[in-house]
Amino acid sequence: MPETVLVADDEPFILRSLSYVLAQAGYDVRQARNGDEALSVLRDARPRVAILDVMMPKRDGIAVCEVIKGDPDLRGTYVILLTAAGQESVRTRAEAAGADEYMTKPFSPSRVVQRVTEVLGARARAVQAAGERA
Repeated sequence: MPETVLVADDEPFILRSLSYVLAQAGYDVRQARNGDEALSVLRDARPRVAILDVMMPKRDGIAVCEVIKGDPDLRGTYVILLTAAGQESVRTRAEAAGADEYMTKPFSPSRVVQRVTEVLGARARAVQAAGERA
């Protein structure tokens, strides 16, 4: 069964392009167009990775990240925040919210796929190693 990844962005081109390349890489991609939709998808689909735009309607990506990292059922979700804002204050807020990674726009969709693959591969190896030790 393919790993589930959430892509949340209010920009249709970014949402479509990231979803397409991730689906082509074999992931089950779920989409959200705002922060509230993202939280609904997170609770329903339990994706292992969430790619969140920082500036979205209803609830921004940093606020969504705070909810993820504060919820015992979701806190294991790896969060990648995307933003066009390269200001240090945004990066500081993202780190304080518990984001695992931060990428500035423009970015390479293939680089995002590479990072998702690396993250999920590292987690699978850690689970396997823990099982071997038990």
